[in-house]
Amino acid sequence: MRTLAVVLLGAAVLGATACAPVQNQRGYVPNQEAIGSIQVGMDTKDMVSMKLGAPSTLATFGGDTWYYISSQVEQNAFFAPRATERNILAVEFGGDGKVMGLQRYTLADGRIVDFQTRETPTRGRTLTILQEFFNAVPGNIGTPGQQQPGGPNAPVPGPNPLPPR
Repeated sequence: MRTLAVVLLGAAVLGATACAPVQNQRGYVPNQEAIGSIQVGMDTKDMVSMKLGAPSTLATFGGDTWYYISSQVEQNAFFAPRATERNILAVEFGGDGKVMGLQRYTLADGRIVDFQTRETPTRGRTLTILQEFFNAVPGNIGTPGQQQPGGPNAPVPGPNPLPPR
């Protein structure tokens, strides 16, 4: 009886730990001291790089901005991972290469982007599975009215050739 209780307790502990979420830290956001040491209008790109390190990414459009991105991601078993925390520091630079401003963003500032899944229609008709199957057979069985005498590889009638001399 005692071994059964130990086995059940071991199975319960193993089952509870097997379903525990896996947490990962991704990216890098510098500490608050380093962020606080940046002076708007005074620090240059080189100084920011020395204080904060290399940015996670750079702005592609609309100005010269460096982004430092960090997130906590949690995943349960085989389910898709989900972000539980996200911090983004955006350092904006002016035309003279000096810091114009600092912006902070969190997970609450994010927006869900709805990707369009539309498809461009193609000309022609949609075939059923049986028509597709029979189209694979020589002779175009699945396309009535388009069969040629002599099969699919027969010569197509055209203008009369020149008479031999």
